[in-house]
Amino acid sequence: MLNVVAIMGRLVADPELRTTTSGINMARFRIACDRNFARQGEQRQADFFDVVAWRGQADFVCKYFQKGSLIVIDGSIQTRQYQDKNGNNRTAVEIVANNINFAGPKNSSGSNGGGASYGSQPRQNAQPAARPSNIEAVPSYSAGDTDDFAVIDDSDDLPF
Repeated sequence: MLNVVAIMGRLVADPELRTTTSGINMARFRIACDRNFARQGEQRQADFFDVVAWRGQADFVCKYFQKGSLIVIDGSIQTRQYQDKNGNNRTAVEIVANNINFAGPKNSSGSNGGGASYGSQPRQNAQPAARPSNIEAVPSYSAGDTDDFAVIDDSDDLPF
């Protein structure tokens, strides 16, 4: 069977870190994912997905992500049954994260809390990095000529 999910969205609230009785870290959070289509004159709709991360992924998401962060998750969908406070049987559908990655800055200004941000423009006054003297220059192929390439005779069998 195949059960694979890849999703990108924004955190609706800060992730919540918990530790099981056996000492394993677990984080729960919800992400909002915009739908691809919006009817004319209507606002774009979003879907909300509950995500569960375990162990190192739980620590990672709680340390580096907060409400509004753009996040990419790949994992699988799982369901579980439980009873609510009133004794009613309920079913929860969750994405269990295998990998969690950054997807971009928190806001459109390009800041990401002081660190480097995804897709940001380089500073105008930035100096190019000095190349160590023991590394040779890589040749540029953009200055090549079409005569530099040989024509392959493909009338016979393939050479490999």
